[in-house]
Amino acid sequence: MNIGIFCSANHGIDRDFFTLTHEFGEWAAQAGHTIVYGGCNMGLMECVAHGAFKAGGKTIGVVPKIVETHGKASDYSTVTIPCENLSDRKDLLMLHSDVFVALPGGMGTLDEIFTVVASSTIGYHNKKVILYNMKGFWDGFITFLDDLHTKGVTRKQWRSYIQVANSLEELKALLEQ
Repeated sequence: MNIGIFCSANHGIDRDFFTLTHEFGEWAAQAGHTIVYGGCNMGLMECVAHGAFKAGGKTIGVVPKIVETHGKASDYSTVTIPCENLSDRKDLLMLHSDVFVALPGGMGTLDEIFTVVASSTIGYHNKKVILYNMKGFWDGFITFLDDLHTKGVTRKQWRSYIQVANSLEELKALLEQ
């Protein structure tokens, strides 16, 4: 399957996130899955691609023009899909992915998660998002989503669209369902 990845492009984050991300990329490649990601050569984006690429897997980098212009495109994309901007990137990530895994990330990652989930809630697709909750990274976000549901502003329980994996073993199990 094609696994879309949402994650940080920053280097200054918990080193354990890099170790866990690399392990996930390696596993995905060894299991025959393709990594579809933002195509940037920084942070966890580069890390997951490196893990998959070095394990002999296929990676698809969806690279906005500005990333390319600034010399930040990854060398670990076996296929590169150029695009104009971040909106195009999200559309292409959704088109080329069967499922999504959100690794630790910031505003861009949140934007990507909500874009996929909002599209699913109104019927554009049935693709799930899995939060890889490394070291409890997504705990505060999960509490926030629970609060939204409690306040009645979500149509369905958010877990209808988003699943949570607290370990690589849990993530593998959810991906293999």
